[in-house]
Amino acid sequence: MDGHIKNEQVMAEKNGFWDRFNQNSFIKNVRKHWMLYLMILPGIIYYIIFKYIPLMGSVIAFQDFQIFKGLFASPWVGLENFKHLLHYQDFHEVLRNTALIALYQLVFQFPAPIILALLFNEIRILIVKKTVQSLFYLPHFLSWVVVGGIVFELLASQGIVNAIREMLGFEPILFMQEEAYFRTIVVISGVWKEIGWGTIIYLAAITAINPSLYEAAVIDGANRFKQTIYITLPLLLPTISVLFLLNIGNFLELGFDQIFNLLTPMTYSVGDIIETYVYRAGVLQGQYSLTTAIGLFQSVIGFALLWIFNRLARKSEQGLW
Repeated sequence: MDGHIKNEQVMAEKNGFWDRFNQNSFIKNVRKHWMLYLMILPGIIYYIIFKYIPLMGSVIAFQDFQIFKGLFASPWVGLENFKHLLHYQDFHEVLRNTALIALYQLVFQFPAPIILALLFNEIRILIVKKTVQSLFYLPHFLSWVVVGGIVFELLASQGIVNAIREMLGFEPILFMQEEAYFRTIVVISGVWKEIGWGTIIYLAAITAINPSLYEAAVIDGANRFKQTIYITLPLLLPTISVLFLLNIGNFLELGFDQIFNLLTPMTYSVGDIIETYVYRAGVLQGQYSLTTAIGLFQSVIGFALLWIFNRLARKSEQGLW
């Protein structure tokens, strides 16, 4: 009799568990849309393998890492790598270069796709619009090795730019060897390569705007410029805010490829950034602990900037969280 009662209790508990399981809104959503969750599974696996698991390697920043002893047997040194980093003169120069180039990119490169998307939106002939968009998209698919080669050829002493200067009576300039021009070249080449690709999200946001708003504005006598100022831009603001926050989180991560392919020995003093310094110190010289500390420093600064600007954006209800 007691065994029968216990079996009934166990069955009741199991039934209660499955009832709660089936009533869970998340579980119900997964069961209903399991194909969509299956589609995002590769992306989740990618981030787990290549983004979250490598975070374990951050402990190297607090070790005197020795490759033959491994991650768990290397001696601990605490914050010594960070102290060495902050007192290392070369790192101060590298950090200044990184911050300045990042600031220039934020000021000039970030607004460029917004302006281009607004200009695309004004093109009324569809075939012209599609053709121009495709021409602006194409540079995105070129590697920085190819783009770097194009830039060097254009700005060489016998390149097109100097040929035009000579026609106008000016002396040729070795642009890629002059410190004064390097950061400008970095920003302009970055804009040229990525401006078309960056417009995709903004154009999608513009097409989602209700056409009746523009019709009402026309009735009220608003021209195209006023429609852009008072309708398009305000409704683009949430998209702009999100993309700005995503950019500010990577403020000190400029990308290794572009700078490495444009850098020359004569422009190291203004163009050497954190990524190129990490490559030399970490990969070529084997200073794994120091370069891991630099990477952790980058992440902390990026997180701090993201948190600060997200708090500011939340005041206008535009934050990421």
